[in-house]
Amino acid sequence: MTRVSVKVDGTTYQDEVEPRLLLVHYLRDRLGLTGTPIGCDTSSCGACTVDLDGASVKSCSVLAVQADGCEVTTVQGLAADGGPTPLQRAFHERHALQCGYCTPGMLMAARDLLRENPDPAPDEVREALEGNLCRCTGYQNIVRAVLAAARATEDAEVPA
Repeated sequence: MTRVSVKVDGTTYQDEVEPRLLLVHYLRDRLGLTGTPIGCDTSSCGACTVDLDGASVKSCSVLAVQADGCEVTTVQGLAADGGPTPLQRAFHERHALQCGYCTPGMLMAARDLLRENPDPAPDEVREALEGNLCRCTGYQNIVRAVLAAARATEDAEVPA
């Protein structure tokens, strides 16, 4: 067993973990944060994407011990005030989800994109999300939602 200290969604956790425990299993099974789904366990689908120290990672490809001393944000930690973020609202309003299985990973990858590029072109959104698979929507509404969120964030920053 290895001792880890990880800050997840603003709360610090200290645990003993098996060195081979994947971060996705730590989040779900140990911390009860089931908003991060287990998709493929091979880093192919992106459903388990989380933010690890400011970068999107597929949590099925990261060991919990690798997150020691790090800060993790899951989809459950996106809205600090409890309400939806502009990105989450845009996904809802633009019908960018159907079954919802890929949605947490899409939101986290889109969030990472918008941090790096607050005004992306449609092709840049598609490229940023190419590591996240959706079997339901055909991606068009997801791209529209990310672009709408970029506009909403931009509008919110403009003084009235």
